[in-house]
Amino acid sequence: MDKSFWKAGHTPTLLAAFLYFDLSFMVWVILGPLGVQIANDLGLDAGQKGLMVATPVLAGALLRIVMGVLVDHLQPKKAGIIGQIVVLCALAWAWLAGIHSFQQVLILGMLLGFAGAAFAVALPLASRWYPPQHQGTALGIAGAGNSGTALAALFAPGLAVAFGWNSVFGLAMIPLGIALAVYLIFAKDSPDCPPSKSMAEYLHVLKDKDAWWFMFFYSVTFGGFVGMASSLTIYFNTQYGLSPVTAGYFTAACVFAGSLVRPLGGMLADRIGGIRTLSVMYALAAVFLLLVSLGMSTPMLAMMVIVPAMLALGVGNGAVFQLVPQRFRREIGVMTGLVGMAGGVGGFYLASSLGYSHKITGSYQIGFVIFACLAVLALVGLTQVKSRWRTTWGAAGTAKI
Repeated sequence: MDKSFWKAGHTPTLLAAFLYFDLSFMVWVILGPLGVQIANDLGLDAGQKGLMVATPVLAGALLRIVMGVLVDHLQPKKAGIIGQIVVLCALAWAWLAGIHSFQQVLILGMLLGFAGAAFAVALPLASRWYPPQHQGTALGIAGAGNSGTALAALFAPGLAVAFGWNSVFGLAMIPLGIALAVYLIFAKDSPDCPPSKSMAEYLHVLKDKDAWWFMFFYSVTFGGFVGMASSLTIYFNTQYGLSPVTAGYFTAACVFAGSLVRPLGGMLADRIGGIRTLSVMYALAAVFLLLVSLGMSTPMLAMMVIVPAMLALGVGNGAVFQLVPQRFRREIGVMTGLVGMAGGVGGFYLASSLGYSHKITGSYQIGFVIFACLAVLALVGLTQVKSRWRTTWGAAGTAKI
């Protein structure tokens, strides 16, 4: 990594943003790794299981708009504190009062959406400290916090076996509280924060067609990543009969792959350009998602196909956010919220469609095939806009697009 990067911004804030993001994402998708045990105790069918794991994803998507507005009005640090307190209160309620029905699971899922909305806080908090040529690397490091989804898959099923799945909500408060303390001490708002905008100015961003392109591109890369992260424990359990704990280990391996390469995606995009990086990643993601849809004969073969798909999606996540701050630097708060919302909507679609695909057809194939087609559509769209981007706003900056 370029030594000039570490001198360009504020490293304590960057690392605090990563930890805050990481543990928030761990909690955001926790219903997925616990899904098998919750579904068994509450008697949920395949469609309900899909909706259960998809609800926090959709709630997080919508709340990213709210957090994006708070970031621009209150600054990122205060917005992050508010979101974290809401999540801690939700976990305390679930732990102390207990979850006894499908409706209560959905309510908890909606409240956990505030953890998913951490995305709209951590990225602007880090981004505002760094110049354009280091945006991909900075946001890749901060965004690698989505590795928290792997932590949930790795530890939650085993803790549920040892202490009961309801107790996992209380245990999750411990690392989340530590992350909040680190955040309070080390995170600082950049002095280069743009002034607050009116709601009309937020809506004005949506008049720019580039905003919609970024939202679509991220709905495929991040949507695929978080949708898979939320669903894979149930997938490995249902498709291959693995125990919840073993299914969690397989899921963690897949999710770690996709999350840890996000900084690589940002750095690669800084070096060769975000458009070129994204183009290759969409093609790879489409190919491996189609292979997953064929249904591998063993869980090990399935993992060997899913891991490359997650790698492609993870690199794509970093590449998208190498481009966004270059095009919308002054509107990075609201754009992070909008683009992050679209990513969450994509994740909600994938997670819920996999559940309903299995409920209706007895197979996950249709859900995977349709999402692979969306990756192909994103590649076609990127091909259409790349010339205009490179000859207009891309030509004005010092970073590659």
